[in-house]
Amino acid sequence: MWQNREAFIKRQKLLVVFVTALCALLPVLLNAQWLETTIYIPDSLCGIGLLRAFTYNPTNNKIYVGGERGNYLIVIDGATNQKIARIPVGSYTFALCYNAINNKVYCANYYSDNVTVIDGATDSVITTITVGDGPRFLVWNSQNNKVYCTNWSSNNVTVIDGATNNVITTITVGSSPFALIWNSQNNKVYCANFGSNNVTVIDGAINSVITTITVGQGPGALVWNSQNNKVYTANSYTNNVTVIDGVTNSVIATIPVGNFPGGLVWNSQNNKVYCSSRDHNNVTVIDGTSNSAITTIPVGNYPCAMVWNAQNNKVYCANQNSNNVTVINGASNSVITTIPVGDGPWVFCWNSIQNRVYVANYYSSSVSVIRDSIVSGIEENRQPLSVDHLSLEVFPNPARSYFNIHTPSNISRVKIFDVSGNLIISEALTSKTNRISLDGIKQGVYFIQIDNKMRKEKLIVTK
Repeated sequence: MWQNREAFIKRQKLLVVFVTALCALLPVLLNAQWLETTIYIPDSLCGIGLLRAFTYNPTNNKIYVGGERGNYLIVIDGATNQKIARIPVGSYTFALCYNAINNKVYCANYYSDNVTVIDGATDSVITTITVGDGPRFLVWNSQNNKVYCTNWSSNNVTVIDGATNNVITTITVGSSPFALIWNSQNNKVYCANFGSNNVTVIDGAINSVITTITVGQGPGALVWNSQNNKVYTANSYTNNVTVIDGVTNSVIATIPVGNFPGGLVWNSQNNKVYCSSRDHNNVTVIDGTSNSAITTIPVGNYPCAMVWNAQNNKVYCANQNSNNVTVINGASNSVITTIPVGDGPWVFCWNSIQNRVYVANYYSSSVSVIRDSIVSGIEENRQPLSVDHLSLEVFPNPARSYFNIHTPSNISRVKIFDVSGNLIISEALTSKTNRISLDGIKQGVYFIQIDNKMRKEKLIVTK
């Protein structure tokens, strides 16, 4: 009897110790990151090497990666991390982008002076479009369904119709046009001209140049802050960031940063802009409201690309020469961890469905996959819904101005999330069949949630 009681007390004490330790570790575990896997893409097998381009297809949950060698893209399944397709494209993939309306992937081929258009569902080539000399960057305008391509050597931008795949026009810009960004509030496209130290502003509706804005020397990166409608350009040779008013197209401020700034990203949750400085091995954090530098965060050697994860409010910085990724807390501006990856991490891609961050390693022809220890992403439920294990019906899908939702059991509320995990619609259901308005909802891919249980089907909105 007493022996049993002593054993019971001992077990209880051990349980208390375990729970106490777990509670102490919980904040660490919630912020922990880990290298889930490395996807190797050897030259001898796939012939792409020197990886430098990424894009994500949220409709089919696929990642596309391309490089300088060979004439192929590799397609990765976002759920399994398996290579599932190889797509022939042009020579020297420099940029990729995704069109959510038509489910197409665009590939800029630098040496062959063309853009390959790929069907996002079948991963087959639809067509190849001749553009200018040295296509180097792509951006998609969802309002007018156009794709813009900067042509580095011919100093112009090719505008492509997203529906017909035809070239609409070619717009003359500054010298050595590089980065592009689209401002959805004013339907403007900004083109950073690396050689002429200015930014060309293009009207997204009529494809004409509105103005040209003088910035610092060597503008090589752009980012748009939708909260304050500002555009930021990182100027490589004057070691600063120019802030442009998205309404007036005037320069608001010039912010000093570290030497040779190369990457920009915006954190919409805390309204911060992050700028990596390659020669100073740090990241400058800029307040999106006051246009002032908040702090400087030491990172790895030669930081280049960055990406912001909207689901966990973390910023990832690829340190090319130290072969690792620095993970930064978006709220506190503190370094959470540094994760070893492949040789020469160069560019990022974020899978918002599984909440995975992918980094392409330029020299080792591999893709490193990073995710939270505790998964917080919008996971697609591959089992039936647990609400009576019954399915719901959503129609029409794709939808334009509304969709109907039919539930065979009593469901109290429906929520709609975008691919970044942001809540777009939350509406009470009054009957088994309900009509949900899509007024004010932009075209794109969304996810349906009922009574806090994520639905695996996607809702596609077209306008």
